[in-house]
Amino acid sequence: MDVADRLDLTLRLVQGYGQDQGQGQEHGEEQGHGQGRVSVAELAQRLGVSEMTVRRDLDVLERQGLVRRVHGGAVAARAREEGGGFEARQAWQAATKDRLGAAVAGMVEPGSRVLLDAGTTTVHVAQHLAARGPLTVAVLSLQAALRLADRPGIELLVVGGRSRPGERSLVGPLALRTIESLAFDVFVMSIGGVHAVHGWSEFSLEDAAVKQAGLGQSARTVAVADATKLGVRAFSQVAPLDAVHSFVTDAAAADPATHPGGPQTLDALREAGVETRLA
Repeated sequence: MDVADRLDLTLRLVQGYGQDQGQGQEHGEEQGHGQGRVSVAELAQRLGVSEMTVRRDLDVLERQGLVRRVHGGAVAARAREEGGGFEARQAWQAATKDRLGAAVAGMVEPGSRVLLDAGTTTVHVAQHLAARGPLTVAVLSLQAALRLADRPGIELLVVGGRSRPGERSLVGPLALRTIESLAFDVFVMSIGGVHAVHGWSEFSLEDAAVKQAGLGQSARTVAVADATKLGVRAFSQVAPLDAVHSFVTDAAAADPATHPGGPQTLDALREAGVETRLA
């Protein structure tokens, strides 16, 4: 495991431990480690590295504002949620998201007309799509537009709409009318949550409406999300599982110790006929 992937997994373990402890408190269980605190020794055992390596990694994550060091361990500095804004989330699992971006871009055939959703992961998709031209790419993210602007072989369309404060994603009636006036070969869809029973969902009603329009105007939909989104039911339902053709996530989704909802969600996706790829 390289350093970037190890940092991603360390952060995920710290965040996941805090979430698990919080759920235990809700059910009246005793919390033996304090406020979601995970020890250096536990991390070293899970990661298969020395405690010195774990301490160095935690120092890096603390400098990025992602964890907070406490005596003998660490706690998550921020809740793992979608409401923190793009800037707050872009460093989370950055190496994992870049790997997912490369995998999704590799599934897009040159010559395609692509609708690219907003989100931190799809910005990495945009970066890798720049080398897949010729492509026509309509973007729902100002960050993705910056990655694709002036790239040879890329015809860039910026979907109109209102820019959501903090997110710089394009939403609202103008965005919906633009999407509904076009036809796409591929919709690359980011997602707030995917659940075995409740399907694809988003935290924002406006984002959910844009995704529903994209699904309706595209011959094929490739959903992409890191493993933390599996087993999550967000506020607004987007579509049932079988509305998507392919799903790309990271290999940690198959690990029940790290992601308890992951294996069940993957099984449900496959039963629904969704091609599932672990990157």
